[in-house]
Amino acid sequence: MSGYSPDMPELSSRQTALLLLAGSGALLAGAFAFQYWGGLAPCILCWWQRYAHMAAIALAVLAVVLSRSGSSRAGWALVAAAALALLAGVGIAGFHVGVEQHWWAGTAECGSQVGGAGGIEALRARLLAQPIVRCDEIAWSLFGISMAGYNLILSLALAAFAGAVSLRHLRPTP
Repeated sequence: MSGYSPDMPELSSRQTALLLLAGSGALLAGAFAFQYWGGLAPCILCWWQRYAHMAAIALAVLAVVLSRSGSSRAGWALVAAAALALLAGVGIAGFHVGVEQHWWAGTAECGSQVGGAGGIEALRARLLAQPIVRCDEIAWSLFGISMAGYNLILSLALAAFAGAVSLRHLRPTP
């Protein structure tokens, strides 16, 4: 009784997109909860991981809208694109885990989030107002896994699910 059964109902592109929307939405909501309620300011790599979820959410919303009747080729293509956005997030999370573990150095922005300030006084004001959030310091972990590690695992699961389901529907039938 384990595994796939031909009698099991198959998910539509709309249902799959709604699951992606819920999954990425929950991960993004969790990140913002840690930031605003937990007081853990995100580093630049944390933000980049969030952008991948924002892209996946936008693509999933489009898939839901285009798949109003339940399933469509455009809906499946958007689900596949959301899976690719999540895979990009997996890559960023993997890079972040490596930075946290000191396997390699982070980006130039990993020590600060100042960027182009537009003049020396504006730069000075931003420096004084900006908390320095280092990418190589683990702000929170559970069972030895950091937030970036959990994001990697959960995003990979979402991407694998969405990619496998969408590819099955997008492959040309002989």
